[in-house]
Amino acid sequence: MNLIRAMTPEANTAEVKVQEPKTPEATAQAATPTPAAIQQPTPTTAAELIAEFRNIPILSDLPEDGLRWLADHALEYDFQPGDVMIKEGAAADAMIIYLEGESDGRRESLGPDSPVYTARAGAVTGMLPFSRMTNYNITARAVTKTRVARIPKEHFPEMLNRIPELGPRLVGILSDRVREATKQDLAREKLASLGKLSAGLAHELNNPAAAASRAASMLRAVFEKREQASMEIDIENLSPDARAMLRVIESKAREIQLQTKPKNALELSDQQQELQAWLEAHDVDDAWDLAAILAEADVKVEKLDHLSEKFSSPKVIGAVIRRFGATLEISRLIADIEHSTCRISDLVRAIKEYSFMDQAPRQEVDVAKGLDSTLIMLTHKLKHGIIVTRDYDPDLPRIPSYGSELNQVWTNLIDNAADAMNGRGEIKIRTMREGDDVLVEIVDNGPGIPLEIQTRIFEPFFTTKPMGQGTGLGLDTVYRIVRKHRGNVTFASRPGYTCFRVRLPIENTRL
Repeated sequence: MNLIRAMTPEANTAEVKVQEPKTPEATAQAATPTPAAIQQPTPTTAAELIAEFRNIPILSDLPEDGLRWLADHALEYDFQPGDVMIKEGAAADAMIIYLEGESDGRRESLGPDSPVYTARAGAVTGMLPFSRMTNYNITARAVTKTRVARIPKEHFPEMLNRIPELGPRLVGILSDRVREATKQDLAREKLASLGKLSAGLAHELNNPAAAASRAASMLRAVFEKREQASMEIDIENLSPDARAMLRVIESKAREIQLQTKPKNALELSDQQQELQAWLEAHDVDDAWDLAAILAEADVKVEKLDHLSEKFSSPKVIGAVIRRFGATLEISRLIADIEHSTCRISDLVRAIKEYSFMDQAPRQEVDVAKGLDSTLIMLTHKLKHGIIVTRDYDPDLPRIPSYGSELNQVWTNLIDNAADAMNGRGEIKIRTMREGDDVLVEIVDNGPGIPLEIQTRIFEPFFTTKPMGQGTGLGLDTVYRIVRKHRGNVTFASRPGYTCFRVRLPIENTRL
């Protein structure tokens, strides 16, 4: 149960019950334990409370009459572990001085992963003078047995008048609190962005890695097939000229294979059927598998006829064609491994470029290169229905900037554009020089930003996304980073057209 002690002359000598008047806030929170309408024990004396205030860092050196004023106007509360001390959304109505214990506060509307704010004995928090807060934005629960003193906000003018030295100290606490809250929220936004990018990259890396692993495992089996076919050819004692001719044919076939363009499924199926019929007519083992390999390499029936003329023995022709097919399959598997490993290398290089790993934080940055590495990082989100058109100025100068931060700007803007189009549409990215600035435009053909919210999109925590899908810090991050680089960001939006324009100075001596 929550306990309250009212520091008044009457309360120093008698136990009383206080029934606070019902307010809309009190009615709304009736189902949750809050400091309201509760039983009082024998109250702490003013002298005892003043002594406790001496242990509070910002109150310790206040004059005696100032501490007595605080003691006379303080309402004291006791909380047991788990009790709700502050409810998110409730009216912010008092400054809270922690005398004993500890509490954890969290913005529960943001889900279980929202940052935790801890307050301990000696802290001064809650509603502070000069704060524009109207409602508490966190729910705070006692972690241990906790005792606090509350100064109702209606006493703030008199408090600042009677204890003028307290005002600047409370402003300092307010500034520190805003700074710490912003730092945690920004860290949470970065982690959320990192989580999205990591999930996408894991998917993008897994595909080529799995393809390379699969090709490598198949390569062993195909190599054994080729060795078996070669052994059968050796048994037939082919002449050196015939063996040389076979190697020449295989070499030319590999060259043709590398240059062959992919065919549509119908053409490939027709060619495969013709090849299979020929192989079965010549009693070649594994005709169905061989036909598929030969069709992909664009081997025609005429080529097989030519082979059968050179190697007329039925036993030899079967072994020759199986070796021929195995050689082409080995070549294809090697190409698959090369392609997959190159894709992995490209992704790793993009990660290093995106994060500016192993590079100085501030440097001369190629904006187009940063945009391209960002697009690679977002491939998982763009490749299923979004067309990206690039229009880069080839003569665009490099600009001094914090490259990894600038890439955060491109990530947020491109990611927002993709979300706005629900994964289907077109994004146009343009770069150009505009006077002494570099101009980057990111345009999408989504539904546009509603007119009624256009003035709020850069506000911290403002988001139109469902809970759990956005923190409302993406565009705030864009705005802060661009301003840090002495640039500016603007936008124009209507249905079917939204354009964000980022201008960054080419010469930036103040960065």
